[in-house]
Amino acid sequence: MATAEQMKALLTSHAEGDDSRFYAVAMQVAASEAKRGHGDVALQLRDLIDRAKLRGSSARLHPTITPIASPHGELADLLTASYPTVRLSNMVLTPELGSRLERVLVEQRQIGKLKANDLHPRQRLLFMGPPGCGKTMAAAALAGELGIPLLVVRLDGLITKYMGETSAKLRLIFEAVEKTRAVYLFDEFDSIGTQRGSGNDVGEARRILNSFLMFLERPLGTSLIVAATNHASSLDSALFRRFDDLLEFPQPDDILLERAIRNRLCGVKALQKAKLNKALEAAKGMSFGEVIKACDSAIKEAVLEDRVIQIGGLVAAIEDRRAFLTRTG
Repeated sequence: MATAEQMKALLTSHAEGDDSRFYAVAMQVAASEAKRGHGDVALQLRDLIDRAKLRGSSARLHPTITPIASPHGELADLLTASYPTVRLSNMVLTPELGSRLERVLVEQRQIGKLKANDLHPRQRLLFMGPPGCGKTMAAAALAGELGIPLLVVRLDGLITKYMGETSAKLRLIFEAVEKTRAVYLFDEFDSIGTQRGSGNDVGEARRILNSFLMFLERPLGTSLIVAATNHASSLDSALFRRFDDLLEFPQPDDILLERAIRNRLCGVKALQKAKLNKALEAAKGMSFGEVIKACDSAIKEAVLEDRVIQIGGLVAAIEDRRAFLTRTG
């Protein structure tokens, strides 16, 4: 007979989808029955566990279509849903940043083990860094790795001019956070988290920030909150203490840019083996996002002209992109 602790562990692991822990506890129950001399019961339990594992393997080999979370009612104006396929391995990250994101995934995948020891996984993440350096993509990769939706908070629907309305909408979002497991992304977070008492501060802005701080301290179920900002220096200092982890996405150096270019050109008739010194010189100071756009431009031109990409074509595409940024910046 399973003990109360084993029953709790079985129910918790089942509710959180932690199959490995569920099977481990079930095997402990089977072993306990064998020790009590209940060999037939132990054998039946092991047989059931083996069959359950087999069904699980079959489901992973032949997955059914997983429906995308579809916010409805008032939430439809506040959240945009997607089910990302991007993974961390698709990203070019510094070793430290990659390690810290992997740590978040390890904790999320073993929520049951942490909670069984009265511990909590990292759930509140603040991504900081210049535009185009991977913050939004990293949020999508976390969702993709965990097999859960990415729900992007629509700031145009959230922030209104009416007193108290934004706080009420924040409450709706955080109620969804607790009920529906997903990665909830607050992009351009500085529009919410600007320092209280700053020159452009108004009473309603303070109330919105205070509401966010209050909601962020509430239980989040098994969801992840990701706030992303290009202007960390403008955030209120009280915010930093509320997040479980602060992750900085730096402007890429030559090594990271070269990896990004080679990754983007991989699989096409391109420059896999070529030295990219000229392209890297042209790309200095640009973000991943802008360099990738330049690579795509060079790839499309080569495809349409039915030729391989030349280093000169790639450099020209990068310089065109830089000129565009100069005109629009």
